[in-house]
Amino acid sequence: MKNLDQQGQLAAPDIGALPDLLHRAGIPTKEVIDIKGSALVVAVEARFWGEVAAVTAASHVRWCAVWGEHRPPEIVITAALAGKNGHLLIRTAIPDAQGELPSQALSYPGANRPERYVQEMFGMHFVSHPDQRRWMRHLAWEADQYPLRKDFPLAGNPQARTPPDCDYPFIPAEGEGLYEIPVGPVHAGIIEPGHFRFQAMGEDILSLEEHLGYVHKGIEKCAEGRDVSALIRLAARVSGDSTVAHAWAACQACESAVDLTIPRRAQMIRAILAERERIANHLGDIGACCNDVGFSFAQVQFSRLRELWQRQNAAVFGHRLLMDVVIPGGVAQDIGAEQIILLRQSVEEMLLELQDLLPLLYEYPSLQDRLCTTGVLSLDMARKIGALGYVARGSGECWDLRRDAPYPPYDKVVVTVPRYSGGDCSSRLRVRGYEVLVSLDLLDEFITNLPAGEIGKPFPSIKKACSGVAFIEGWRGEILAYVHLDANGNVSRYFPRDPSWLNWPALEALISGVIVPDFPICNKSVNGSYSGHDL
Repeated sequence: MKNLDQQGQLAAPDIGALPDLLHRAGIPTKEVIDIKGSALVVAVEARFWGEVAAVTAASHVRWCAVWGEHRPPEIVITAALAGKNGHLLIRTAIPDAQGELPSQALSYPGANRPERYVQEMFGMHFVSHPDQRRWMRHLAWEADQYPLRKDFPLAGNPQARTPPDCDYPFIPAEGEGLYEIPVGPVHAGIIEPGHFRFQAMGEDILSLEEHLGYVHKGIEKCAEGRDVSALIRLAARVSGDSTVAHAWAACQACESAVDLTIPRRAQMIRAILAERERIANHLGDIGACCNDVGFSFAQVQFSRLRELWQRQNAAVFGHRLLMDVVIPGGVAQDIGAEQIILLRQSVEEMLLELQDLLPLLYEYPSLQDRLCTTGVLSLDMARKIGALGYVARGSGECWDLRRDAPYPPYDKVVVTVPRYSGGDCSSRLRVRGYEVLVSLDLLDEFITNLPAGEIGKPFPSIKKACSGVAFIEGWRGEILAYVHLDANGNVSRYFPRDPSWLNWPALEALISGVIVPDFPICNKSVNGSYSGHDL
């Protein structure tokens, strides 16, 4: 039996023990103090990069992200890892001329696409990478151009018309009776573009291959040269349904970089915004999942609740999606006495509605017949690819930053983390419903205990270059933000990592054996963000 802790997670070391773990494996590290925030940061020599991954993976350390930063004549590469109670950043540097690193995707399959993205953005190479096909580079720039290098212009080299990208080397279908079903990138519904290539036998799906990146916006390049306020407005638009979480992560990274502690009232209001964002999206997802299997009654009811909830957002905070309320140093909108009454009433009314609706979802036979045992993602596979949020918790994982690596104000409350072991669409739906109830309880606690005081502090002037990193639990799971500010206080590098980078591969993993008509519910049960992935 595998070694599990009391919460069902694979037993990973405390974050402070990870440098010693590497030392015992013969990998020397050097502490890095120029990145501020909640993470421990160490540097290693480039030749140990792959070995770091092998050692930490064997100790059940979770892989989170990798990103590059061009500092001519070098490219600094950083990988984020998660232990039991926090994060470790591993940094190294390679020449910007034909620089190479051992791939970590051999130990961490979740690193597959992020490493390919780094290769295309910076022109370095991951040696022994298991998949050398391009990923994000469609045909908007040449193969020898690397958009995140400092010498690449912000506007790029636009052509009159970008050639159609029709030659991506999908794995071909081979075998008698086997056929392919191409879906997308343009879909029948009003959604963002992504291509899904099925290999099927009759109605049974044997495998699915995704290709994303069609709405690559150049977020990271657009961030360069902005001041902090303009950066946060950009971060809020990485993925519109996670505007609070991405803005909070970017703010916290910038605030950590300059040692700015925001007022407790502002921290609490940020948490209220984040929990309201979580509830709105879970309500919408629950209704959409029901709609994909023809249960229109539930879709109507949960869409109604989401609409009412977002109208309340607009009434209290001035925006249905809560955009641009989180700002550097605090929040842009305070909560008065009348608004507190409205917020409390909305929590009470939502609880009353859900007392009747959620049991109906869990017990309605026709619905559960479609959801149970459909799209099963095993716990081992969820951990292998590093799945996050409700996708991981529906398979039995239990990681949640608000509890396991808490940041203010979650460091003063108890956060319950629901999980189910079925790994199917039903389990992922149940996690969403339970998380709504947890968020309603948290909202009640935050509203009741909202302290008096200011809602922000001025962001200080910057006299020397500085860096910060932050991790926030968004509604899809863990969000990471890294920010490097130059001596003028402008952004030199901004890297956001949306949970969708690690959750999209879960859809490929859970689809085998599913019939073609059940793809929509499997897709919605994961609901990765195209925009959050296609930076």
